Amino acid sequence: MTAAPYPSPTKSSAVAAPSAEPRARPLPVCALLLGERVDTRTLERDAALGTAPVAVPVEEGGIAVVFRYGAVVLFDTAPAAADRFLATLDPLLTEKFPTAEREDLQVLVRADGEQLVDAAGNIVLRDRAIERLQLVADVLAKNLVLSHYETRVAAIFDRIEPLAATLRERGRAGVPGKVLLQHIGNVLSMQQRMVGRVETGEKPELVWEHPELDRLYMRLADEYELRERGRAIDRKLEIVSRTVETLLSLEQTRSSLRVEWYIVVLIVAELALAAYSLLPIH
Repeated sequence: MTAAPYPSPTKSSAVAAPSAEPRARPLPVCALLLGERVDTRTLERDAALGTAPVAVPVEEGGIAVVFRYGAVVLFDTAPAAADRFLATLDPLLTEKFPTAEREDLQVLVRADGEQLVDAAGNIVLRDRAIERLQLVADVLAKNLVLSHYETRVAAIFDRIEPLAATLRERGRAGVPGKVLLQHIGNVLSMQQRMVGRVETGEKPELVWEHPELDRLYMRLADEYELRERGRAIDRKLEIVSRTVETLLSLEQTRSSLRVEWYIVVLIVAELALAAYSLLPIH
């Protein structure tokens, strides 16, 4: 795909070793959610700088951290180089989105600074070690996924609301069971992806391997409200699921009653024909 223009970075190649300078130039970062899934196995085999998540160098400078749930975070990558790298991911993408979710920000490296997010939205790190960049990428990728599903859940709510209103006013669902089953399928798909693939409420494997990063992760997770937003989405999905299941149950009950009435009518008709056949012929 071709990404939208990035903020032009100053000249730099791949991410350098930890800097001893109190203040270094800002490190441009672009996070994108490209599709439902990326096959990262090829990237893991080919010159990966780190795994879990997969970090690879970008030609002409920069680093890309790629997640199997469709997110990519680019550090210090020029626009043209970013476009070419993203184009190489196209064959690895499943269910590519027409428009990628995106967030641009900067990482500030301050050896004597706190690890936090400043008032301008910049992330402050003590150094540019690959493990710290991977952790930042993990948080930014989860933030994009949550934003994506917040939008999708809001759209589902908009579709469910008229159904609930119809049930309140007319006492019936007003839609075919197939449509309700599709809604249930959408909810189950989102729950499976958030819990099974993205694990928005869980600490990344990187933190268990590098316990010194735990404080950084907790501060970033709190800043982006990953757990709170994940729980909010779960609650909304549960409400949608319960509503749709209720409507489906009512629709199935209504269909069963209709079938039972058909059977009663047929029985009555058969009895009437039998009684007619017993009448004396005049």
